[in-house]
Amino acid sequence: MTSDNDAFVSTADVLTLLLYNQHALAAAIEEVALWAKAGGSIETHENAVTALETLDANASAITAGILKLRQ
Repeated sequence: MTSDNDAFVSTADVLTLLLYNQHALAAAIEEVALWAKAGGSIETHENAVTALETLDANASAITAGILKLRQ
């Protein structure tokens, strides 16, 4: 039987992996956004930047949750 602490650590580990995936997706979206802007697709670029802002805000909240679980 696992302790609550083990469950918290496992949850924090999984959330950390998801956060890494989120950072990778943000990097890819940023590349596509820059490519769209260079090609003159300003609206597409703006939509991608909005998505990046959402990812960034959520990453901050996920990081705070991970830190709390690891206390």
